[in-house]
Amino acid sequence: MATRKELRAGARARVAEEKAAKRARRTELKAMSPEERRTAKAADRTAARAAKKQAKADRKAAGASMTRAERRAMKRRERTYRRVKNRPRRLIGWGIAAVAVVGIVALIAPYAAGIGRVTSITFTDDTAAAAAARDAAVPVAEAVSDEGIVLLENGGGVLPLAGGAVNVFSFASFNLRLGGGGSGGAAGEGAPTLYEALEAQGVDYNHDLYAAMEDAGAKHETGSSNAFVQIAGALLGGDEGEPAPDYLTDDVMAQAADFSDTALVVFGNSGSEGSDFTAETLRLSAAQTALLDTVTASIPNVVVIINSGNQMELGFLEEYPEIKAAVWMGTPGPQGAVSLAKVLTGEVNPSGRLTDTYAYDVETAPATENLGNHSYENVGRAFLDYEEGIYVGYRYYETRYEDDEAYDEIVQYPFGYGLSYTTFEQDPAQPVIGDEEISVDVTVTNTGDVAGKEVVQVYFSAPYIDGGIEKSAIELAGYAKTSLLEPGASETLTVAFATRDMSSWSTEAGAYVLEGGAYRIAVSSDVHSPLVTFETEIAEDVVYDTDEVTGAALESRFDYVESDLTYLSRDDWGNTYPTAPGDDTVASEGLLALMDPEVVPASGDAPTYGADNGLMLEDLKGLDADDPRWDDFLDQLTLDEQADLFSYGAYLTASVDRLGIPSITMLDSPAGLNSLFSPLDSAFYPSEIVIASTWNDELAYAVGESVATEATAYGIDVWYAPGMNLHRTAMGGRDFEYFSEDPLLSGTMGAAMVAGAEQNGVPTTMKHFVLNDQEVNARSGINVFASEQALRELYLRPFEITVKQAQVSGAMSSFINIGGVWAGGDEQLLQEVLRGEWGFEGFVTTDAVLGGWMDPVQAALGGNDLMLSALNPSGTASAIKSAAEDDPAGVGSALRDRVQAVLLTVLQTNSFD
Repeated sequence: MATRKELRAGARARVAEEKAAKRARRTELKAMSPEERRTAKAADRTAARAAKKQAKADRKAAGASMTRAERRAMKRRERTYRRVKNRPRRLIGWGIAAVAVVGIVALIAPYAAGIGRVTSITFTDDTAAAAAARDAAVPVAEAVSDEGIVLLENGGGVLPLAGGAVNVFSFASFNLRLGGGGSGGAAGEGAPTLYEALEAQGVDYNHDLYAAMEDAGAKHETGSSNAFVQIAGALLGGDEGEPAPDYLTDDVMAQAADFSDTALVVFGNSGSEGSDFTAETLRLSAAQTALLDTVTASIPNVVVIINSGNQMELGFLEEYPEIKAAVWMGTPGPQGAVSLAKVLTGEVNPSGRLTDTYAYDVETAPATENLGNHSYENVGRAFLDYEEGIYVGYRYYETRYEDDEAYDEIVQYPFGYGLSYTTFEQDPAQPVIGDEEISVDVTVTNTGDVAGKEVVQVYFSAPYIDGGIEKSAIELAGYAKTSLLEPGASETLTVAFATRDMSSWSTEAGAYVLEGGAYRIAVSSDVHSPLVTFETEIAEDVVYDTDEVTGAALESRFDYVESDLTYLSRDDWGNTYPTAPGDDTVASEGLLALMDPEVVPASGDAPTYGADNGLMLEDLKGLDADDPRWDDFLDQLTLDEQADLFSYGAYLTASVDRLGIPSITMLDSPAGLNSLFSPLDSAFYPSEIVIASTWNDELAYAVGESVATEATAYGIDVWYAPGMNLHRTAMGGRDFEYFSEDPLLSGTMGAAMVAGAEQNGVPTTMKHFVLNDQEVNARSGINVFASEQALRELYLRPFEITVKQAQVSGAMSSFINIGGVWAGGDEQLLQEVLRGEWGFEGFVTTDAVLGGWMDPVQAALGGNDLMLSALNPSGTASAIKSAAEDDPAGVGSALRDRVQAVLLTVLQTNSFD
């Protein structure tokens, strides 16, 4: 077998050959005319796809005739090659990150006032009420992690653990990833370790093995709770991962085999704000593979624990006969180890279901083709094309491989998948189908030997017309979860959804269209496994051209976001499949104009400033926004005061004492209240992906309710949560912070969390609105292009559900430029869709103001009410004040509207209880 040195040398030679070939090809292309170059590049892309497909087929064919050892050797060669190939790009990224961190430090001095302001925030976290709130959060977090754990495999009766002794392997077992990093993360100080949790469950772990790992360098480290440190650590590659298992000597393994015939092996990774994964980082490393080789050579029964908030490639579970069981625990929060131990011993019967599709190869998702870093030749900005259209997650796999035997070779675990220690029977009644609503009653019976909970999943399939509106072969329509059912017990659940939900967005019609034809409704155990299927007929097309809640007229609004891209179509998978853009992409004059819009002063009257109408803010509590007394109150504000109320939006808003306007405090994160600048003793919770994996809206509500109780005790007024972006790919650095690849599940979970907080007195801000689905270049104002159908049906949908079901008070606009227009200054997004179509009545805040594209003038005009400017709020205030003086009827009036939205929110907080 080749040594590591030999493998690396071979990989470097292979990479060098490829680079030389690419350089030669670039020289050839430069000598061509533009038309010849475009044609040649298209041919290159086609050839590359064919070569990739052929190489995969060759590897599969070769593997079929190899021994297991030969297959492993081949995989090691390929993994080493990929690491060597990708290392320069990662190092460049880390180098830029290091420069950025140093640059930020250098920039702090001029912004000392802004930093001093946010670091001065204090909290009442040392009171009896605060302590009680933190104590009450613990069982909530544990209930979520209990139900969010997913049982992936369970062969040979290994689980629940029958004996009282087990070997635990991997350095990762010392430090379970309980959450992610950044503003949506949390630290694990004080959380029970896996070893403590096993002991509490009466499981005796191998202390000699534990000592061997300690001697080799394994240690318990909780990590920093500071978001900036977490982000920097992720950017700079601070997680060293699993070391080579040289410490597992023959003597150590012999002792382990004598101690128990069962082993737990933990693998995982944790994402962070500010960086994304590569495909390679979602695969087992060479050291992790070596660990499995060593363990399976001595221990016959292995249980693998997947401790990751992203979809890892898990094909290795099928390569070792000794792996009898596998459990996904996500990033499960402070009680994650406790919940895992209870699931392993059977005290808790696992009832979680996956919220994503797990493919054997994460790069088979079409969105991965153009993920990452692409820049224009003529302007300093990156761009990203969502050429996959609506075909994200299961919408791609279930459509592309519908009735195709290749499906089982592509997808390992479908969306909605999960096992139990018991068995259930689902008996659905005939659906009740109406013009407005469809409902299905499903009686669930526990037919096994132990108590458990079951998830009922209902899907629909709409008819597709070749060349017509793009449609997924199947979509989630609704779901419900039983209570704990004892053996033999039954419960009837009703899953209802709007008939309109089966329609598709037609950009041509500017409306949702429910096309006539045969529809299928399936009650399923997961998206790919129908239990019972029903058919119904829609007689003729139904066009929905108004919003079902507000009655507002619908229309196609996002042609500038669609651009002139070719989007993936099920009518022609091959010729429409996404391709990475070339190095010669030029931003058009029209796009440049969108990126740097000209503000034309408006005609009309300037607002009134500084009037004396004798009103205090509390006098307006309970009044509608259009009550004339609001005009009288707003007339009292000076331009300086309005500029400050708009600009000082980072964690602590401005106050105007003379008018009774208090400042309010706003904090991250979806995993619990997280102060980036000031100390705060608070509870934390499972990541959103684990909350969604419960498929239990009541638990999502309980998290929101618990955080609201804490916020009230600490004196915090607004919660920056939940995260509502989608898992567009498995590589998203903040996938742990978002719920799912599916917009319906994301929306209903988000709405439940929002309702839990807002019904208990704490306004929330759903985020990041919209298209913030990767971290690379997000903070440099990347241009993102997507079809309006994908925008409407996927990326906007979770936010729409949350607005309509939970009446959310706030939204956080994203860093992203949709098309060329910054999301925080996009009138079509914030005014026409969010407020106009959906009826949103709350406030919009920016994400952290980090660049010049996040223009306060565009924010005021576009409908963004607060600037989250932590470093330089005075600069923001000066800019908006100057613009309002130059354009009083336009910018001045817009600023007044923005301030009213902020003050309406202030009135909703506990400040006026």
